[in-house]
Amino acid sequence: MHADEAFGPQKPEKQRLSRETGAPPPPDGQTRPRLLDLVRRAARARHLAPNTEKAYVYWVRRFVLFHGRRHPREMREPEVNAFLTDLAVAGRVASATQNQALAGLLFLYEEVLQQPLDRLQGVVRAKRPKRLPTVLSPEEVQTVLAAMPGQPRVIATLLYGAGLRLLEALQIRVKDVDFSRGEIMIRQAKGGKDRVAVLPQCVGRTLVDQLRDLRIRHGVEVDHGRGRVKLPGAFARKHPAAEQSWAWQWVFPGDRDFFDREERRSFRHHVHQTVVQRALRDALIRAGISKRASCHTLRHSFATHLLQDGYDIRTVQELLGHNDVKTTMLYTHVLNRGGRGVRSPADRLAGDS
Repeated sequence: MHADEAFGPQKPEKQRLSRETGAPPPPDGQTRPRLLDLVRRAARARHLAPNTEKAYVYWVRRFVLFHGRRHPREMREPEVNAFLTDLAVAGRVASATQNQALAGLLFLYEEVLQQPLDRLQGVVRAKRPKRLPTVLSPEEVQTVLAAMPGQPRVIATLLYGAGLRLLEALQIRVKDVDFSRGEIMIRQAKGGKDRVAVLPQCVGRTLVDQLRDLRIRHGVEVDHGRGRVKLPGAFARKHPAAEQSWAWQWVFPGDRDFFDREERRSFRHHVHQTVVQRALRDALIRAGISKRASCHTLRHSFATHLLQDGYDIRTVQELLGHNDVKTTMLYTHVLNRGGRGVRSPADRLAGDS
């Protein structure tokens, strides 16, 4: 099948990928869905995370472009092997990136095209180096947080104080915060799991005042026909009024609404992750910290500092939401001083105690 037949006619300037699926012609009056639209539909039907859907679409697009815009129905294991090998050899991607590309292509063939691939052999695997997470000291964390402004500082404090991933913190809704118990319910976290995280008292006091002001603003927006948020899954069809209810509002709402093209309505979004990421990066520069840190570094620091304080590793595992305690044990590297707790002989010569 030629690329024009699979994806539509070429455009004179920048051609976007994937116009059609290669399936039999649709009934009269209907248009044939594009390949990438089918990938999106399959991902949403299986309740995959939005970031997972976005990644799968990206790798399907790259796969087709790599093979000269041939339709995936015409390609099988050899073409998949060639693409994955090129990522490792020419692209020099990390092993996690290569595995993500493989997962996206397996999803395409198994769930979208209904043509499962046989065992892939001969793929050059990207090497997975053993890396230790970057961890900030308590003093460094305090300095960085003090250098951050307003709401990003509150969010960053929550990342460190509760060990949350960035999107987990941004997607907290009002109903998920229990001030009396000092808990936060994290919904649909990595792997689709729910878990309970600790609510730091310092953040709790700030959120009480913040939510009080937000509730007043929300009431005004509802009076003007606004104040809607997107609801998970099919909950919006079962309880349409919940879109404007206070309980389902974001704890960290964005400044603007966004227009949903499918529903043709505007919704309030939570703070975008880049807002916090930029604020943290600027704070690191102002604080003069040269470590290669990110928002996820605050989660690493949370786990490491808890272990340093003597908390049981199983407790830390539950708070982080790790499936395997081996993942949590990675943080024990900082419990040893210096090189595995060894006292340098140079310190003995210098007379240091």
